Amino acid sequence: MSVRPDFSRKAELAGTLVRLVPARREHAAVLHPLLADPEVARLTGSVHSTEAAADVPWTVEQVTEIYDRWSRAEDRIVWVIEDIATGEVVGESVLHELDSGNLSCGFRIWISGARDRGLGSESVELTLRHAFEEQGLHRVGLEVYAFNPRARRVYEKAGFVLEGTLRQALLFDGEWIDAHVMGILAHEWRARQRT
Repeated sequence: MSVRPDFSRKAELAGTLVRLVPARREHAAVLHPLLADPEVARLTGSVHSTEAAADVPWTVEQVTEIYDRWSRAEDRIVWVIEDIATGEVVGESVLHELDSGNLSCGFRIWISGARDRGLGSESVELTLRHAFEEQGLHRVGLEVYAFNPRARRVYEKAGFVLEGTLRQALLFDGEWIDAHVMGILAHEWRARQRT
């Protein structure tokens, strides 16, 4: 494929369950309280203790500035995830750290308050479709902490393959947690679409 990745193009993506809308500064007010979800803070490695997971480490103003900057970034695409059934914003899906020369990037996602309904799985699929079909990427990679088996199952279902383990990568509540490195290649994703 001869498409050159261009993360300055930030398109809206729609599925059956979710709509991925390019994040803008206006989304900060809605996303900020979702960041207070202790499970989101713990599973994303944003904090180092259960106690710290109860607080959002950023102000609304800081989150607004971050989303404003990300809306113009050329190395990442950040989408807010909207639950089509309710119209509510439930999280974010992100392609980041674009490496144009190697046609690769990283991926991360978080969802708050709307788990176990397939919203995350569809968000992953929509994001990967954009990465491989619209952006022409060859590889998308991620890291998932060992204490997040639910996310790992979602990634495996989407076609991500375990590539290795970063041993003791996160110190949480005084214990070291491994981070699993996973990736999916364009030809692997295309093969899954044909089945």
